Amino acid sequence: MSPARTAHTREPDQACAEAADLARAAVVEVVGAGGVGEHLDVRAEGERVVTHVFGCADPAYAGWRWAVTVVRAPRAKAVTVSETVLLPGPEALLAPAWVPWQDRLRPGDLGVGDLLPAPPDDERLVPLVLLEGDDAVTDWYSVDEEADPAEPAGWPAPGRSRVLSAFGRDGASSRWYVVNGPRTPLAHAAPAQCISCGFFVPLSGGLGRLFGACANAYAPDDGRVVSSDHGCGAHSESVAWQAAGRSVAPVIDELGYDLVDLPGVSVEETVFEPLSRGAD
Repeated sequence: MSPARTAHTREPDQACAEAADLARAAVVEVVGAGGVGEHLDVRAEGERVVTHVFGCADPAYAGWRWAVTVVRAPRAKAVTVSETVLLPGPEALLAPAWVPWQDRLRPGDLGVGDLLPAPPDDERLVPLVLLEGDDAVTDWYSVDEEADPAEPAGWPAPGRSRVLSAFGRDGASSRWYVVNGPRTPLAHAAPAQCISCGFFVPLSGGLGRLFGACANAYAPDDGRVVSSDHGCGAHSESVAWQAAGRSVAPVIDELGYDLVDLPGVSVEETVFEPLSRGAD
């Protein structure tokens, strides 16, 4: 049998290249004669090391190929099988690339009873001692009125050793601004922005410069974080503004009349007779 050949940088060993029948027999021994297709390729892997490639006839592995590597020892005439593997071909159907669990997780995947601890190197968090300036502790934790006077004001609850980092804050701001910002259809139809609404409760710290929580039970965003330039129809002053901006229909007197001068006719010189006379 003369094996098929594909051009490679290295010329395959002749004895190994002619051992296509030996390579096919190695695959048949594993999957049976019905699982091996035609001989597709032969390529040199090294000195006296050659791989024969066969098509896979199993319909469950369409596009896959059997690769059988054969070798020959120095100054030996006998060729032996070194390895037999099933490999995907150019048209093989492959499973998607494996993605680690923490990268597959999406917002909303966490269910009741599930635990999602933040890793030690989570870039959204920083140790408490690193906060300075705008990220001061009092920006992120409210003062505990019952706290020990010996502790600094705004000292976090026991066990909180990390707080939101600048990266985490920027990520949260971007998400919130897209979901409940000024570009939503709800905000476009609103009579005014949340910043002027009595139900808008600003957040503390740096995030409070742009975001707050909605406290209107009848608003669609009640209990959610909204931007100060967001808005909805449940604005606290929407009724007053609507009344102030409403146009008033003019009042037309259809019973009375006015006397006006006409060209050549003076109202003062005209004698008018009553429309009706009383009984004589």
